[in-house]
Amino acid sequence: MRFLLDDEQRAFAHSLDALLTSADTPSVVRSWSAGDHTAGRALWSRIADAGVFALAVPEAYEGVGPLPVELAVAFVELGRHAVPGPLVETVAAPALLTEPGLAKRFLPGLASGETIATVALNGSYALDGDAATLHLAVEGGEEGEGGKGGGELRLAQWHGHGQEHGPVRTSMDPARRLTRLQEDGGELLAVGPQVTAAAAHSLTWARLATAAQALGVGLTLLDRTVAYVKQRSQFGVPIGSFQAVKHRLADAKVALEFARPLLFGAALSMDPADVAAAKVTACEAAYTTARTALQLHGAIGYTAEYDLSLWLTKARALRTAWGTPGECRELVLR
Repeated sequence: MRFLLDDEQRAFAHSLDALLTSADTPSVVRSWSAGDHTAGRALWSRIADAGVFALAVPEAYEGVGPLPVELAVAFVELGRHAVPGPLVETVAAPALLTEPGLAKRFLPGLASGETIATVALNGSYALDGDAATLHLAVEGGEEGEGGKGGGELRLAQWHGHGQEHGPVRTSMDPARRLTRLQEDGGELLAVGPQVTAAAAHSLTWARLATAAQALGVGLTLLDRTVAYVKQRSQFGVPIGSFQAVKHRLADAKVALEFARPLLFGAALSMDPADVAAAKVTACEAAYTTARTALQLHGAIGYTAEYDLSLWLTKARALRTAWGTPGECRELVLR
């Protein structure tokens, strides 16, 4: 089956691409990695003005959604430009805040971009807790229980604002700053089986956005590598003319193009198993492309100063974010 974007969706993707191209995202990523969020927050506001975060928020709360297909379109572009920040968490948070009182309190800020959310499930690390303004922690309940049992949703506390002031650590991607949230004493927002069900729904949204982001990362890695092998020469000819190089790039291209219909098919169904399949396929395709890009770039690909590294490290980090390949495959089989 072929999934083709309509004219409006393609125009949305082109407008985001133009916005992000003009923003010099590599410099934004490097500032964010160093703990300076000034440029990142400015870019965040521009992304919000483009309507990206409103895609996950119902119209009743100043959003335009939920529109998972358009959200996938947007996150492919965010991945292509390696935009930093808790983007996935901010679009996954509305699924946790469906109770009318909570929705009215929090969703308008998420839709407008004024609120930057991060989420921790069952004691996991939260992304960019030092940059987020809304810290949500879910405890209790297991994925796949369909809402059985009880869970708790709390506002968690964050007291640090930097490496020397709080528990901040980086993942494989230096722009992904991981933090532990302090849940003790945080306001209890909701409790009961509905929290477990909401957490499972939030996880589905997070995995969809992560899959789309990974696909975008892989596409940029492929584009940059194709351009590089056309320029780099050995034995007096571009290395892109070598059959072995062509085969590696073709394999990467096939993997990414295979992931694309799975992503948009999952966005249409929003079935947890479909989304898990899309995530593992897109993330593995991006990781395979990253390995190919690193090999074909040679030693320069290992240098942090070279922009390619911003996508290489992100491909590795996204592979296990919001569910490892093994966890996603288990859900599909189950």
